[in-house]
Amino acid sequence: MTDIVSKKSRVARSSSRFIDQARIFVKAGDGGDGAVSFRREKFIPRGGPDGGDGGKGGSVLIKAESGLRTLIECVLSHHYDAPNGGRGGGNHRHGANAKDITIRVPEGTLVRRDEDDALLADITSPDQAFLIAKGGKGGRGNAHFTTSVRQAPRFSEKGEAGETLWIKLELRLLADVGIVGLPNAGKSTLISRISAARPKIAAYPFTTLSPNLGVVRVDETKSFVVADMPGLIEGAHLGHGLGHDFLRHIERTRLLVHVLDISAEERDPMDDFDIVNQELRLHRDRLAKLPQLVALNKMDLPDAKARAPKIKAKLEKLGYEVVPISAVTGEGVQSLIYAIAKGLEKVREAPSPVDLEKTVDRVGPPKPLNVAQIEEGIFVVEGEKIEQEAKQLDPGNHEAMMHLRRRLGRMGALRKLAALGARPGDKILIAGRELEYRG
Repeated sequence: MTDIVSKKSRVARSSSRFIDQARIFVKAGDGGDGAVSFRREKFIPRGGPDGGDGGKGGSVLIKAESGLRTLIECVLSHHYDAPNGGRGGGNHRHGANAKDITIRVPEGTLVRRDEDDALLADITSPDQAFLIAKGGKGGRGNAHFTTSVRQAPRFSEKGEAGETLWIKLELRLLADVGIVGLPNAGKSTLISRISAARPKIAAYPFTTLSPNLGVVRVDETKSFVVADMPGLIEGAHLGHGLGHDFLRHIERTRLLVHVLDISAEERDPMDDFDIVNQELRLHRDRLAKLPQLVALNKMDLPDAKARAPKIKAKLEKLGYEVVPISAVTGEGVQSLIYAIAKGLEKVREAPSPVDLEKTVDRVGPPKPLNVAQIEEGIFVVEGEKIEQEAKQLDPGNHEAMMHLRRRLGRMGALRKLAALGARPGDKILIAGRELEYRG
């Protein structure tokens, strides 16, 4: 009982965390084996082969679900196996096709192949689905292999193996605007003021332990999504503080709002401004080049009011649009919202870094037929189609291996073997199967 309770408490604690990265293993189902069967009915003395085909294995899909905000489910369950197809039966009965399984992820999830980090898919639209592992085809029953000279074949195909791979999931929030700044600059207070988001707010560093999303309504027809980032400190790009873990979430944004606390006499706001921009630049140069609005915060405090004109003039001289605000009282916040909406109109069509990154073909081009000699008397035949056929045939079945030899002839592999100097008795290796070359 203790183990069950502790496991439940661990799951409960994990489910409350913001998880934006996961590594999972996916395996599509194998196809069902084809059947070897012959018709046996009373008064039908010459019943022919009637082995049915195997069913298709289940595929694995990844699908966006708008209600999700974290990849926690993919951390708690990181192996996904689709069911196998059913075996074929006599009387041409087809094996049952297996059901596909779907991995549900938040919108904004990138799917990468683990071995080379290649981008396979960018899941951004509601209900968008991507086939990540294809189920294997069912093997053909012996009824398929009847010819004029082979009227009673005693072999069938095994089901094709389903695809398997390790993938990495990486969540990048879909937000139009990223709110950045040092810890305690007032970012969480601002997002709670302009949207329905209710982040945890307190007067100590790193109150924000995960990005917060909020929808801001400009008027009856316009709105935009903002993301409040955990505070950046110097060295964030090296992993100091919390900012490094979450900088990726502003990579899709078109505009940054830089919240600057100008109330503290012991700090120079311009130095704080430079620290944050340097960390953005070191993480990804494009982030520092994004359009920025600067919100001079805490204007409800006398010291901030006194310092605001001088700091505003310096920033405007550098080319930044500056809006004095108080996130606590709401002073200037509506002006900031209008300024953000106006800025987004100018940059809404700009591509994000992910838009510019090319996705790769999950499967890649088919491997062409290739014949080579690996040592004296031993040759290897490669090629996606012939290797797949060889894998689906029983190497211990003489009839099946004779069929494979005929397939080599029709595909031109035997001519290539002869051209390489193959002699009768030499070995031919195909996908773990061994044949004897007969000339």
